[in-house]
Amino acid sequence: MKYDYLIVGSGLFGSTFANLAKKDGKKVLVIDKRSHMGGNIYTENVEGINVHKYGAHIFHTDYKNVWEYVNSFVEFNRYTNSPVARIGNEIYNMPFNMNTFAKIWDDVFTPEDALRHINEEKKEITGEPKNLEEQAISLVGRTIYEKLIKGYTEKQWNRDCKDLPSFIIKRLPVRLIYDNNYFNDKYQGIPIGGYTKLVEKMLEGIEVKLSTNYFDNKKYFDSLAKKIVYTGPIDEYFNYSLGKLDWRSLKFDFQILDEVNHQGNAVVNYTGHEVEYTRVIEHKHFEFDTETSKTVITYEYPADYEDGMEKYYTVNDEKNNELADKYRKLAVKEDNVIFGGRLAEYKYYDMDDVIKSAFDIYTFEVGR
Repeated sequence: MKYDYLIVGSGLFGSTFANLAKKDGKKVLVIDKRSHMGGNIYTENVEGINVHKYGAHIFHTDYKNVWEYVNSFVEFNRYTNSPVARIGNEIYNMPFNMNTFAKIWDDVFTPEDALRHINEEKKEITGEPKNLEEQAISLVGRTIYEKLIKGYTEKQWNRDCKDLPSFIIKRLPVRLIYDNNYFNDKYQGIPIGGYTKLVEKMLEGIEVKLSTNYFDNKKYFDSLAKKIVYTGPIDEYFNYSLGKLDWRSLKFDFQILDEVNHQGNAVVNYTGHEVEYTRVIEHKHFEFDTETSKTVITYEYPADYEDGMEKYYTVNDEKNNELADKYRKLAVKEDNVIFGGRLAEYKYYDMDDVIKSAFDIYTFEVGR
């Protein structure tokens, strides 16, 4: 066997595991069916702008060791995620904070004023919430629900909020301060030069083969290494023997505009049904030194998953959770295969949690 590890997929989990193994002197081969490395964090330079090709990715973490790890490869800027929400011709700050409440209600000047409105509206729901709509109203009241949650959520899931389970919204942050920072994490930023630069540095000195599908010649690839690190869909690995897991997908409409500044913010969420897209991303605002007379924007449309599309969001209802558990039990029996990442674990991950998971799994693997 030529390699200690064959890594299937060059996203954050695969790249982190490969980097750690190389540092330990292991022989590693990374393959990816896409024509580029980086998975969904891949960025492409268009008109001098680093475009997030698979949707907006903002790195944020409370893990100091993860932050130091990614900064050992590239420098991160001080980008702070402060999205705004638009419904019709109204603009609101996200997440829900005093700026939001003061815009919604004319008589809100203090946290006590905001709580008075929210608590009064929450009384509408008595007993245990039976669906997402009731859950949201029980947390933030009907006004905020209808303006900033209902339309966005229904577009995201292609279902009425009354038909969605309550657990999808277990909690909604209500910040009684004038702070538009979306995340509470201590560390936050964007790699200067884009995420592709980060992954290229992580995989520096490691053999990488792109446009290479593991399943086109699985037996051959399995023979190359002592162990396989698999980051693709878990049901695909087992040839969908128990059935297919459900996913939500996205469609993107990229446009190059002859404008210096189109919307004044990196991310604008569209929370109403007057448009089909859920958000518009203006990529140049993720970095601060982009001097160009043009801008690149992306309209993001939620979509029902169909074969051939990218898999973005797990559908964590009872049926899919039970099916995923059955596949995980099969995965445990695969002695020479390590399953990691959101696709292989059927789990939604933030980027820092993916890296932390790779740290933990690699440490366990080395210690066995």
